[in-house]
Amino acid sequence: MQNSRQFTVSSEGLKKLQEELEYLKTTKRREVAEAIKVARAFGDLSENSEYDEAKNEQGTVEQRIADIEEMLKNIKVIYDHDVKTDTVSVGTKVKVYDETYEEEVEYTLVGSNETNPMEFKISEESPIGRALIGAAVGEVVKAETPGGEVSLKVLEISK
Repeated sequence: MQNSRQFTVSSEGLKKLQEELEYLKTTKRREVAEAIKVARAFGDLSENSEYDEAKNEQGTVEQRIADIEEMLKNIKVIYDHDVKTDTVSVGTKVKVYDETYEEEVEYTLVGSNETNPMEFKISEESPIGRALIGAAVGEVVKAETPGGEVSLKVLEISK
């Protein structure tokens, strides 16, 4: 990662990043080193696809380690006790009425590396997340999404 922008995460997200980093640095590095050692034993490295694959995996693991370490240098942790529910912010759950699709939806606003659309965990950097940040109960916000503009009325904000 060349840019050093700040990453926002929940305390849960921080724990997951730290656990992933520990796993990559210990268990995964050992597994990849063993795979390289085994592949070397097959002989001629110029035509050894197992060796190439293991070296590629090593590069991927090392890049992910570097990425996580860079994130951790520039991280802003949102702890539960810091989350206020007067307006929408990272760490809040927000129930909205989608006026466009005439349905209620509940989103949890999270940092960009914690998103999970299947669980309705959206990033503060997503179109809907950007529109909702700072909104209070009763406000209607508009978000320009890839599917077109949506109009959302904030019904409830909670932790």
